[in-house]
Amino acid sequence: MSYLSLATATVLSAVLFSSMPASAAEQVGQAVHIKTEVTGQTGPLTVNAAVHRDERIRTSKSGLGQFLFRDGTKLAVGWGSSVVIDKYIFDDSQSVKKLSIRAAKGTFRWISGSSKSSAYQILTPAGTIGVRGTAFDFYVGPDGTTAVVMLNGAAQFCGPGGCRQLTRRCDYVVATPNGNMTDVARVNQGVLRRLETARALPFLSGSQSLSGMMGGGCGLMATVQRPDNLQRQAPAVPPREPTPEKPHKPDKPDKPDKPDKPDRPHKPDRPDKPDKPHDHDRPHKSHDHHRGDHDSDRDEGDHHHGKDRDRDRGERNHHR
Repeated sequence: MSYLSLATATVLSAVLFSSMPASAAEQVGQAVHIKTEVTGQTGPLTVNAAVHRDERIRTSKSGLGQFLFRDGTKLAVGWGSSVVIDKYIFDDSQSVKKLSIRAAKGTFRWISGSSKSSAYQILTPAGTIGVRGTAFDFYVGPDGTTAVVMLNGAAQFCGPGGCRQLTRRCDYVVATPNGNMTDVARVNQGVLRRLETARALPFLSGSQSLSGMMGGGCGLMATVQRPDNLQRQAPAVPPREPTPEKPHKPDKPDKPDKPDKPDRPHKPDRPDKPDKPHDHDRPHKSHDHHRGDHDSDRDEGDHHHGKDRDRDRGERNHHR
């Protein structure tokens, strides 16, 4: 009877847990690094916060969240992203039978854990990434355009336009929801022009730094300082070598002030010219002239008087 009761309890527990909400029943991993703002189903996430199956994780325009699943799989969710942990089926305590995520938009890095490669699957609007190796970055644009860059191992991307195999480090492919797909090639800065934003693939360009994960590489580091809109950007031109500055010429010494000219010796004042004699001080010629006239008149008078005397004498002698 006791065995029947135990069996019944086990069955009831299984039924109860299977009918409970996934967020309450199945913790599939936890947050290990949070920067700026990252939210889950019930609000902001913090370091060590649990994440659950079917939970949607969102990051702000500058947010970054890194998550560790129970089988050791790592998922980095970059800025402006939205992703749902779609399926998570345990195999045992160290691996899963199925782990799939549905990426709606944003930037991501995936590093596989200890489960079989066939257990992992990533769904995007343009197609499905089948994991055949360890690490890759992928980006989902606002219109669903998807880019995948291989970092280690191998992966396969399949969409309406067929499948592409990425087998070498830095191989990439870009696909759109309508089936257009590029050939596999080595990633370069042209992929950012194709995606029309330098914010794509920030872990490769160095725009966002990861904690405990490899970062940078594949020749995209030089794009960190580039503007978002790269449609009309010309091909990169090597920077010009800076022109050495001309040595600063020392300032010319100021010319010494010219000594003041010695004052000229003071010339003695010239003696005042004697005042010209006034008219009344000068002898008047007219007076002399009159005096001379008077003298001549006197002489003539004397002469006449002499003559008169002679004449008188003669007349007196005649009368005698």
